[in-house]
Amino acid sequence: MSNTLRLTEQLISRHSVTPDDAGCQDIIAARLTALGFDCETIISGPANHQVTNLWAKFRGFSAPAQVTPGIVAIDSIADTNDTALPRTLVFAGHTDVVPTGPLEQWDSHPFTPSHRDGRLYGRGAADMKTSVAAMVVAVEEFLADHPQPALSIAFLITSDEEGPARDGTVIVCDRLAARGEVLDYCIVGEPTSVNQIGDMIKNGRRGTMNGKLTVKGVQGHIAYPQLARNPIHLFAPALAELVAMEWDKGNEFFPATSWQVSNLHAGTGASNIIPGDLVVDFNFRFCTASTPESLQQRLEAVLRKHQLDYDMAWTIGGRPFLTTPGRLVDAVRGAIKAETGLVAELSTTGGTSDGRFIASVCAEVVEFGPINATIHKINENVQVSTLDPLKNIYKGVLKRLAGLTPA
Repeated sequence: MSNTLRLTEQLISRHSVTPDDAGCQDIIAARLTALGFDCETIISGPANHQVTNLWAKFRGFSAPAQVTPGIVAIDSIADTNDTALPRTLVFAGHTDVVPTGPLEQWDSHPFTPSHRDGRLYGRGAADMKTSVAAMVVAVEEFLADHPQPALSIAFLITSDEEGPARDGTVIVCDRLAARGEVLDYCIVGEPTSVNQIGDMIKNGRRGTMNGKLTVKGVQGHIAYPQLARNPIHLFAPALAELVAMEWDKGNEFFPATSWQVSNLHAGTGASNIIPGDLVVDFNFRFCTASTPESLQQRLEAVLRKHQLDYDMAWTIGGRPFLTTPGRLVDAVRGAIKAETGLVAELSTTGGTSDGRFIASVCAEVVEFGPINATIHKINENVQVSTLDPLKNIYKGVLKRLAGLTPA
């Protein structure tokens, strides 16, 4: 059994349904402390929703670079300044998992690691305990070979990614920003691979913004519509216009922004009452071609155009982020190609991730991890033969960013 598989099984064995870490981060912190990391546990959230976060950092060797001929060193150590600080690479992930669903539908207990046909089964196998284990083992092997790298390494691990995400990574990032902590690169271990390990990297994500619109009417008897104002009828023309709107055209990295209604609520349940209010829940998934403010202004302009009496509440779940091809993207793609022979596709598809918070304090953020075919499903699993290649890719990124291997 490889070290990556052994640690993955240890983590899967912990019943860490969000927001419970169930001791996963203690396992990780113990291994990182043994490597010389400074580990800090940050507890956040109300008593009924306690979140555990781990921030751990290994400060790299800051002496002038000794660069192998033909190897391009990172900017911070290419300078002749003796006090130049090494760049920092953050491995980010989460130890919480989604609920199991009906236990009787699982072929084996979701928190008992099980092997069948070359696959490891268990809740979190793909999302994302395998990634976290591979990251830890990659760093162990890297520091064994290079105990004084020209690279600082950090871990940001939360137990609030699968939940509301209010007391997890965002709290740690706020604290790091307040300290003036400089982060240069981050790999989030989300399961991004589609058919083969390494076939896709996420170099950005769309933003998400929810709106709750209350259209005000006048309740009345349905037989006397002249004495009432039906908010459903009032909103219908505006709805048709909003559905037909082109919010933007997207760009080379993102599809066009989309607007979707998720819920409409009106009426008392009686068939003879015109409702007094209509409540509309909707969501924008938006790209870097638009801002939350511009989308809000355009939508409310339509409501005013149709002379609606309304209240509006906005919630920004996350702004879009994008890492264009550069040092981090090149390092990840280079490590993938060296291990698998694949040229990884760059993508910004899918929902949101904690990368949206990290991008506010880190210059370059990408997501890369296992195949995502079974995430959140009954019988979640990962192919065992992909665990060590994933670890090797993470280690290859470390070597490239430390200037030890050509990009």
